Formats: sequence, C-alpha cells, structure tokens
Amino acid sequence: MLKSLRVRIAIFLGVLGPGFITAVVDNDAGGIITYSQAGSRFGYLPLWTLAPITIALILTQEMCSRMGAVTGKGLSDLIREEFGLRVTFFIMALLVLVNLTNIMANFAGIASSLQLFHVSRYISVPIGAAAVWLLVVKGNYQSVEKVFLFACVFYVSYVISGILIKPDWKEAAIYSVRPVLMLDAGYIEMLIGMVGTTIAPWMQFYLQAAVVEKGITAKEYSDSRIEVVVGCIMTSVIAFFIIVSCAGAIWANGPRDITDGAQAAEALKPFGQYAFLLFSAGLMNASLFAACIQPLSTAYSVCEGLGFESGVNRRFTEAPIFYWLYTLLIVVGAGVVLVPAFPLIKMILIFQVINGVLLPFLLIFMTLLINKKSLMKEWVNSRVYNLVAWVTVVVMIGLSLAYAAISLRGL
Repeated sequence: MLKSLRVRIAIFLGVLGPGFITAVVDNDAGGIITYSQAGSRFGYLPLWTLAPITIALILTQEMCSRMGAVTGKGLSDLIREEFGLRVTFFIMALLVLVNLTNIMANFAGIASSLQLFHVSRYISVPIGAAAVWLLVVKGNYQSVEKVFLFACVFYVSYVISGILIKPDWKEAAIYSVRPVLMLDAGYIEMLIGMVGTTIAPWMQFYLQAAVVEKGITAKEYSDSRIEVVVGCIMTSVIAFFIIVSCAGAIWANGPRDITDGAQAAEALKPFGQYAFLLFSAGLMNASLFAACIQPLSTAYSVCEGLGFESGVNRRFTEAPIFYWLYTLLIVVGAGVVLVPAFPLIKMILIFQVINGVLLPFLLIFMTLLINKKSLMKEWVNSRVYNLVAWVTVVVMIGLSLAYAAISLRGL
C-alpha cells in the first residue's frame, strides 16, 4: 500500500504543472485590479459569486486538460480541424486583441508595484520585458515550468495580507453564501468582469497546449485532473482574500473606485507595513508571472490554429513564427505602458468584461468538441458536465444581454 502511494505521488508530481499554473496565473494584474475594484466598490457583496465561478472554472479547465490528454492536440488545432480555418482565424484575431490588453495590464502591474518603491517604470518595464523574453526563448519546457511553479508560491502573500487587515469575517462569511443580485449596470459589469478575469479564454488555449507539450496522456489524466482542481480552488481562495482585503481597507471607509493594484496596496498601509509589502510583492509576482504566460499562450494558440510550428522545446529556427509573435506581443505590451497618459486601467477593466462576454461562445465550441465520440471515444462529457457547461453559457449570455439593456436604458 505504501509503495502504491509513493507511485501515485510520483505520477502526480510528474504531471504537476499545466493545470495548476494555468489556474493560479489567472490572478494576474487584470484579475487583481478587477477583484480589488469589486471589494473597494461593493465590499463583501461579490463574495458569493466565487462558488459558482469556481465550479465553472474547474469544469472548463478539466475539459481542456482531458481533451489535450486524450487527443494529443491543442484547442486551436481541434477548432481548425472541426470547424474550419475561417472560424479559427476569427477566434484567433479576437484572442490576440484581448490578450494584448492583458499583457499590457501585466506590464502596468510591474510598473505600479515597483513605483511604490520609487523605481521608475522606464527602468522596471524594460528589465521585466527582457527577463520574460529570455526565460522562454533561452529555456525549455521543463526549466520554464519550474520557474512558473516557484512563482505560484508567492500568491500566499494575498492570504497573509488579508488576515493582517482584520476585516469583518462574519460579514464575509455571510455574503460568501448569500447571493446578491442588483439591476445595476455597474454591479452586473463587475459580475461579468469577475467571470471574465477568472475564466479567461486564453487560459483554455494555454492549458491544453501545455498538457500536450508536457506529454500527458489519457493514462496519466486522473492525476492531471487533481492538479487542475487544486489550482482552481487556490485561485478562488486568492480572489477571496483580495476582495476581503479591499473591502476591509477601502470599502469600509466609503465605497470608491480604484485606478490600479498599487492604489489598493497603498490603502493597506494604515493596517501595517507588512500588509502593504505583501500585497505589493504579490502584485509584482503576479504581473511578472502572467507577463510570461499570456504572450506564450497567445503564441501557442495562433500558431496551432494556423498550422505553424510552436513550443518552447523547439529552437528559434525551428519555430520562428511562434517566437517572433511571442517577442512582438512583449514589445508592444511593454511599449504601450511607457506611453504617457495612456488610459490603461480603464481598458483593462473593459477587456475583463469582454473576456466574460466571449467566454460562453468559446465554451460552446469546447462542449461540442468534447462530446464528439470520434475525437474523445469513452472520454466524452457526462450529463452533469454538459448540464453545468450549458447553464454557464446561458447565464453568461443572459448577464451580457442584461448589462447591454440596462446600459442602453441609462443613455
């Protein structure tokens, strides 16, 4: 029995990486800003959304992990093969546009976190961009994954900073299980943005591509599923503490909007230097971490979808389109942050909402693919999985229509 347990642990550690990294990196600068805005503007009210969002996150991540393990192909590959190049090109164009703003957000997060320590963005952003580029271009999948897994550890800083603030835990517990719905455009926009930043479309493309490149097959899939679930739960725990931190530090003194993650960190100063430092360190780690993953995810998706060679295990000469696209995304994303007076934070929040609006349409493609017996054989979705997937699609489309109707009425 002990030997069997050791074998299981060894297999789990062998597949650990794609699912855990993809879920955790979801708390990037855009996510931190969105959760901080939710807490500072609406207090503890949004906490109830984390339970259904976690269920939907586990569902989508598990579906992608399973498709990658069973088919040995990325999501872009499968969409191109089953739905054609025209549909794939349209999805890739939208993905590049949305992901580019997320990449900008993460370089803005790097600048904001280090500006708190009086480091100019004209120093921090170029150095961060160079570090991100060198890590992927000069490394291989195994070395890059180890760095990413190490970066995941630093997300615990949000948990500690949330505890140091001493928020109203009773109120947080109540609103974690009490749904609060309001026909308010700002509130519905925040709900869509929270879903969009937690279950961002880019995550699904990256996870499936990473599962394929790591070589996980259907045989190791059960252990891969465990790491996906653990990563999703950790993501929601971190989101909970970010919302609670801003509700306790900002909303409790009067609801207001914030302009960036650094402003949230500044608001924690009255609660102690450690709370401020931990939140700031978490923002820098999350931003740098996601600045690596998101351009990588985009390059994977586009190259797979359009039939070009891709993967960090390949050399620059073997996958030039992949590496040049990765480089271009970093250069543009970092370069825009250096433009004075660019309305970046407003754009970040808008594009989290766009992520939420696009999610149900991607989920439709995923659900249709995973139910094809010619592709998945006995690994097709169960009835429960299909029910949750279609309910998520209907709810997100419903929220988007409600937001559009209320916004138009207010014009």
